[in-house]
This record gives sequence, C-alpha cells and structure tokens, in this order.
Amino acid sequence: MIRVLVAGLGNMGRSHALAYHHNPAFQIVGLVNRSVVDLPPELQGYPLSADYNEALTRLKPDLVCVATYSDSHADYACAAMEAGADVFVEKPLATTVADARRVQSKAVQTGRKVVVGYILRHHPSWIRLIAEARALGGPYVFRLNLNQQSSGPTWGVHKALMQTTPPIVDCGVHYVDVMCQITDAKPLEVRGMGLRLSNEIAPGMYNYGHFQVLFDDGSLGWYEAGWGPMMSDTAFFVKDVVSPNGAVSIRMPENARSDDMATHTKTSLLRVHKVATGDTDISMADEPGHQELCDREQAFVARAIAENLDLTRHMADAVGSLAICLAADESVRSGLPVKL
Repeated sequence: MIRVLVAGLGNMGRSHALAYHHNPAFQIVGLVNRSVVDLPPELQGYPLSADYNEALTRLKPDLVCVATYSDSHADYACAAMEAGADVFVEKPLATTVADARRVQSKAVQTGRKVVVGYILRHHPSWIRLIAEARALGGPYVFRLNLNQQSSGPTWGVHKALMQTTPPIVDCGVHYVDVMCQITDAKPLEVRGMGLRLSNEIAPGMYNYGHFQVLFDDGSLGWYEAGWGPMMSDTAFFVKDVVSPNGAVSIRMPENARSDDMATHTKTSLLRVHKVATGDTDISMADEPGHQELCDREQAFVARAIAENLDLTRHMADAVGSLAICLAADESVRSGLPVKL
C-alpha cells in the first residue's frame, strides 16, 4: 500500500485526495493546507496540517501529491524526493524552465518517480482525438482555446493563480502537450500577445492571452486563454486539428458553459472530416467525468510505482510543453518572437 501525503486542497487537490481515498492501492497519511478548508465527508477523518515540511518529515510518506499554487510546485516536489518519496505534481510543473529542469534532474538523481498532472493523457476522448489526427498525417494546424467566464469564488481562485501564472501557461500546458503528441516535431518559435482586462489584477499580469507556435515539420499551433467575469461565453471552447487530408474536431453542446468545470474535460462528440470521404461523428456520450479522470490519473501513478515504469519521456514532455508556454509569456511581455 502506498502511503500518500496530499499538499493543497483546492479543487484539484480534493479530487486527487478522493481518488486516493477510494483506491485500495493508497493510504492517505495526512493532508496539508495553509488555510482552513471545507472538506467532503470522506476526507474529514484524515489528519490535517498547515506546515508541509513538518508533515513531510513527521509522516514519511511513500508518495506526495503536490496540488498547491504553481510557484511552490518545484520546491515541494524536490523536498519530497529528497525525503525518499515519489511525487505526483499538478501542472504546470514549475513557473520557470530552470525549476522544471531542477525537478527533472532531482528525479534522475534520486531515482524517484514523478508524474505530472496532464489529465488529458488519461482521457479516452483526447486519446482518440490524438490517434485520429496522427492518422490523417501532417503538417497540422492546431486551433485550441479555453476561455472561462469566471466570477465569485472561481474568479477569486483565478486571481490567486495569476499572482504567479498567466492563463496561457496554467491551462496552456495541457493543449501544447496535445499539439506535441500529435506532431512529434521540434518547436522552433513562439509568438504571444496578452492584455490585462481588470484592475483587480496586479500590474504586470494579464488575464487574456494567445500565442502561436511554429514546428520544424511546418505545423503551427494557436492557443488562447482568458479568465474573468468579462470573458465571452461564445466560442470559448475551440478544439480543431487540421491537416492536408482533413480535420478532427471536438463538438460541444449548444448549452455548454465556460464556468462549468465538467466542460473543461468533456468532449461530447468527435467529428472526423476526411477530404476523400467526408464526415464521421464519434459519440463520446459515455466518457468519464472529472472525478473519474482523477481516479484514472492516480491509478496510473500506482501502476508507475508498482511496475517501475520508465517516466523519462513523460518528464521530458512536461518540461517541453511548459517551455513553450513560458516562451509565449516571454513574448507577451517583450513584444518579440521567442526562438526555442
């Protein structure tokens, strides 16, 4: 049984803790959150601490789940590995490429497992989309976005995230990872633009941005992300992959809302358009929900540990997708393209 310490009990941390609670491969030995937090009944019986390092030293877990704010991910992950624990860390892996590589190097140095929270890698609909796109052949055009019309507590969470991480980085790593899995080509250049649309955000940060990435096989990608009560609910979820031979697209229901967490992972319908044969619709009506995806993600963590899976490519992909998104942030701030 894998003894696990969960650090960070926001939306994702609670979902991962519930996955550990229900999976007999795990035993939760402690929870960490810096502030008082409301927990579901299943988690209320576990010891709760406000001090991560104290809990890590005292409890000596086999696995640490890092689901805190992005700026603490690298330090918490490295501390866990130094203490002899494997790590599951939410995306983004870090807030700088140097810190991401520090985590990558620490995993090699200590021999510990590190799984990064790319939840779409465990989603059958996205796995199918990637397979269908690769079958079409490149070069590709990627048209991807995820805008969220957030308000109330959700806008509060977004403002807290933006103290360190803009939306194009926080959400973008998922979708850049999808681009890279499909094209498997080397990224060459990133061009980004962004805008601060609220005085509630600190100067120097922006809550809307988009960027383009160019690959050495001729593929190019576009990603857009915006957070806040001012964001439009029109065309907030665009997921298209286009090639010379056709396209693969996620089709959302007309009543889908950007402030619904389920919308961020739900696909509803895949449409495969082939130049030679026309359209085929693939229903995804029975796809897993958000909690089941977290369950699958943590089941993979258990398998990675039990079967000693080689996670070298997994870590390299996590660092690579983050590097593209951070280059986009650099381009937003400098007004210049960034060569990779």
